[in-house]
Amino acid sequence: MKNVKKLHFSLLLVLVHVCFAQADYAPFFYDNGPYSSNGNLALFSLTEDTPVGTEIYTLNGTDPEGQEVRYGLSFEPGAKEYFRVEPKSGNITLVEQLDREVTEKVTVFVMDANDERPVFKNLPSFLDVPENSECGSSIYKVLAVDRDTGSGGSITFYLQTNGQSSKFAIDRHSGVLRIKPGEMLDYERSTTHFITVVAKDGGGNYNGKEQVMSSSATLTINVIDTQDTPPSFVGTPYFGYVYEVSVPGSEIFTVFAKDGDLGMPKPIHYSLENGKHQQLSSSPEGNLMDYGFTTVVIRVVDLNNHPPTFYGENGPQNMFEMTMYEHPPEGEIIRGLKITVNDSDQGSNAKFNLRLIGPGRMLRVVPQTVLNEAQVTILVEDSAAMDYEKFHFLTFKLLAVEMDTPERFSATADIVIHLLDTNDNAPKFSSVYYIARIPENSPGNSNVVSVTATDPDSGFWGEVKYSIYGSGADLFLIHSASGIIYTQPWASLDAEVKSKYNFYVKAEDAEGKYSLAEVFVTVLDLNDHPPEFNENFLEKTMIIGALVKIEAQDDDAEGPNNVIEYSIMKTDPENIFDINADTGEIKLKSYIKSMDIVQNITKQNDCTWSVVVQAQDRGSPSFSTTTVVKIDITEATQHRGPWASFFVQSRDKPLHILGMIAGVISLMVVVTVFISTIMFMRNKKSNRILPHRRIRRRNKPPVTFKFPNSGEKLLIQEPEVMVGVNCSNCNIASGHPLGRHWPPPPPPNAPALPPLLPGGRPGDRQWVVPTVLGTVAQIKPKRNRNRPVDSVNAALVSELKMRLDQRRLANCS
Repeated sequence: MKNVKKLHFSLLLVLVHVCFAQADYAPFFYDNGPYSSNGNLALFSLTEDTPVGTEIYTLNGTDPEGQEVRYGLSFEPGAKEYFRVEPKSGNITLVEQLDREVTEKVTVFVMDANDERPVFKNLPSFLDVPENSECGSSIYKVLAVDRDTGSGGSITFYLQTNGQSSKFAIDRHSGVLRIKPGEMLDYERSTTHFITVVAKDGGGNYNGKEQVMSSSATLTINVIDTQDTPPSFVGTPYFGYVYEVSVPGSEIFTVFAKDGDLGMPKPIHYSLENGKHQQLSSSPEGNLMDYGFTTVVIRVVDLNNHPPTFYGENGPQNMFEMTMYEHPPEGEIIRGLKITVNDSDQGSNAKFNLRLIGPGRMLRVVPQTVLNEAQVTILVEDSAAMDYEKFHFLTFKLLAVEMDTPERFSATADIVIHLLDTNDNAPKFSSVYYIARIPENSPGNSNVVSVTATDPDSGFWGEVKYSIYGSGADLFLIHSASGIIYTQPWASLDAEVKSKYNFYVKAEDAEGKYSLAEVFVTVLDLNDHPPEFNENFLEKTMIIGALVKIEAQDDDAEGPNNVIEYSIMKTDPENIFDINADTGEIKLKSYIKSMDIVQNITKQNDCTWSVVVQAQDRGSPSFSTTTVVKIDITEATQHRGPWASFFVQSRDKPLHILGMIAGVISLMVVVTVFISTIMFMRNKKSNRILPHRRIRRRNKPPVTFKFPNSGEKLLIQEPEVMVGVNCSNCNIASGHPLGRHWPPPPPPNAPALPPLLPGGRPGDRQWVVPTVLGTVAQIKPKRNRNRPVDSVNAALVSELKMRLDQRRLANCS
């Protein structure tokens, strides 16, 4: 295979731009690298066998001003032209066959790289510019050079953005610095401007990368002052003060002005024209150049030589008096007072505070701060405190004191308010309840208790009338004026009938305002009833080791009148019984423990004693009564069993015996209910419905039912043909008639016959019938072998019985 040979050569490429305007900068090639097919043809290589007519490369360049560029190739004189370039597109075409072995002299050009920065020729620099320079005028031209060629040698100027450069602009290409249109220099605002100028090249390739290089420098612009600003006053606005007692010619204050042209100020002349002070600036020759005006305000200062003064309807007044009812509504204006306060001074000398000084905080004054003059208004703040029962008249002091003056002048006025009484109080009892005690034998019209109520209101509003009411007030009366409570003339008090009474008393004034108090009356019990036994002669049976009890009643209402003490007055023989003084329980002496001892004491065979027992109350005076108790003594062994002993001991206490019998009966009822419940739950659990019938029949003939009306029998017409029965759990008694009398409720409709099983024969049909009595399926009933049973009739009867059993169980539940 023939080796590929390459021909290395260098050509001079020409890049030009075509435009009809003046061009400032040369066009330049793009350096896209040695292996690129477009750019500046640097380090481009080509094989010698490249066909003639092949486009081998595309030149690529640009013009900084954006103008159209043209491309060309330049060869040395006498050299063979191997390539041709299209001027507009830059496409290079091979036009001659290449041969590496042919020696050709080639000129190599070194292409420029962008490695130099722009350099200023006349910066930094200082520049003086008059402040009256016209806007848009040129003030300086910046010069800079860049030793690079092509785009890397082209320079563009910029101003670095800051506050100092806002009034200036620079031409990007020429470097001419101008004042911006619409901007003016002002020496009075800024005397110096610092402008930063940036010079930037057009950029180029350096070390395979695009690089743009720039430089910056500062231009200092000094603004030169010119005569263009009028004079101005310092410290305006001007306010002067003169006291009202000042004499003519007194100095008030001094004004000061300065020329607005600070660089070259002119002397100032002052004058006063038409009430305005005029300042003027003049030239060194004395000619007037410019002027300005300002306004001076001079106030006449008031002296604090007048104190506040209160006025009534007829002039100055320091005493105000009126009459009004107590407890006026809160917030209401007291209209009977017509008060005006005035201070004839001006400004802060006429500013003062108003205060009302008096008992409590009943009233409030409005306004509280006054300038010069105000109408004084008095408002009610605490109505409850304005009470006639506490104050018949109220005295207040109205005080006016200057606020911001060193003299603190003041004035006072007295306000006297006479209060009139109203019915604002209800009668009030001295106590919320009263407790009284009265003996039960007190006669009618007896005093019980005296109640007292007072009404602080005056006149007839303070008069109190008493009355009494309530369910317990039937036996009592009250004196309407004095409040004395006494019994009715016909009243008869009895503590044993009723010992407690309570009722209400009412104290009412003339307008119906009232209050209530409760009265509790206790009827004191007297010992007017002696103790009493139920019978004058009592019979008791005493078992040795046990006791007997006697009871007496005292009808007195309370102790100690109804407290009874028991004692044995007489017994035969003596010293055999003891008695409990509080309970009346009688028992044998402790040494008597058997019937033998009893029989040794007495010679009687029946062992019966007569005991005289006394019951005495503890009242004063004390009452007593006696009874004879016949006691039959016996032993417990004579009775058989504990029940006999109990009945013997309790024969005098029938309530004890009835209570015992009722307890025994209740216990038996509870046990019976418990056992019945257990049996019911057990039977309910066992009564499960178990379908356990299977009936096989053949050629079922039609069966007709005739449902009876109420009171009639249910008739089932049997067919003549008898069918064999296979019933393992039929609940039909042997020999039972088919015609039965069914009790209400009426039976349900007859069940429909089940369908034939698929593929079965009528004789093979199985019919499973549920029954309530399915739980006894294990016990087969006996059949009456002498009488054939129709399987259909037996099944229908069993089904109807099952339905009725279910209906009956549902009704019972």
